[in-house]
Amino acid sequence: MTQAAFFVLTALADQPRHGYGILREIEELSDGEVQLRVGTLYGVLDRLTADGLIALDREEVQQGRLRRYYRLTDEGVRALGAEAQRMAAGADAARRRLAEGRHAPGPGLAGGLA
Repeated sequence: MTQAAFFVLTALADQPRHGYGILREIEELSDGEVQLRVGTLYGVLDRLTADGLIALDREEVQQGRLRRYYRLTDEGVRALGAEAQRMAAGADAARRRLAEGRHAPGPGLAGGLA
């Protein structure tokens, strides 16, 4: 799962949101580290919809503009949970390796990774 897909699913985990709301939520969730472009967002939304991980919740017209709200499907909830577990396991493995001191430069590596 891409970082963008992970954050879109995470942004929709608590409630349906429209595109701009998803972008704002992703920025907040990532402490500003992830800032998707609108074109990227809608590509991800299309793919996640086609994969059955999200669905159109409703459409509303506000100030003359159509807003589409998306929500997680049951499959999306399962996929997000599985990805969160996979990422946590990877982070745990990295912390264990660092705690074991495996970050010291090996023979022939001056100052660490090349």
